[in-house]
Amino acid sequence: MSSVRIECVAKEGCRIGESPVWDEKENALLYVDITGRKVCRWSPVTKQAQAIPVDAPVSSVALRQSGDYVITLGTRFAALKWKEELVTTITQVDEDKSNTRFNDGKVDPAGRYFAGNRRSIYKLEKEESIPDGMCIDTEGKLWVACYDGGRVIRLDPETGKRLQTVKLPVDKTTSCCFGGKDYSEMYVTSASDGMDKEWLSRQPQAGGVFKITGLGVKGLPPHPFAG
Repeated sequence: MSSVRIECVAKEGCRIGESPVWDEKENALLYVDITGRKVCRWSPVTKQAQAIPVDAPVSSVALRQSGDYVITLGTRFAALKWKEELVTTITQVDEDKSNTRFNDGKVDPAGRYFAGNRRSIYKLEKEESIPDGMCIDTEGKLWVACYDGGRVIRLDPETGKRLQTVKLPVDKTTSCCFGGKDYSEMYVTSASDGMDKEWLSRQPQAGGVFKITGLGVKGLPPHPFAG
């Protein structure tokens, strides 16, 4: 079995990095900074991340079958044209509720974009951490980023048994996805919000994006929004 290697590839710290998605066409990793209000795209060729600022907290990004991307922005579904840096509202929900926003979003196999408002979460492990973003590998096993746990764990969804644990050098791991040419690389986002100066000095890579190689498994390509 190959050895696991962890590398911080996007060092520009996000306040709350989330929703990593691999764009195979552009050979790039998409992700958002929710409270930083920006959509980012990191290239493994240039080793740089580009960012497009938006006007509200942006909680998720998805590929679009017709090209470019769709994002959940505040309480809106919006189209994002990357080259033009143009954001156009598709539809808005909860217009009468000013204190809410989308918390996360994913596209299902049928090409439908599901997004949910902020809601209660339950602890995965007693008094240790809370489950956050997750993804599935080709063997049907679940990978979960543990917020305030500083790790990604692999679970058997049928038995609930933990199969593997990968520790990261930051506590606030937020989400994960597979990417790269053959989807054998894992990308993990993280956050820095809520960390004081002492905490940040101990974890200077907080808010960065990490690449994990050598896991010995591969992931599945993301589903694009059909609209």
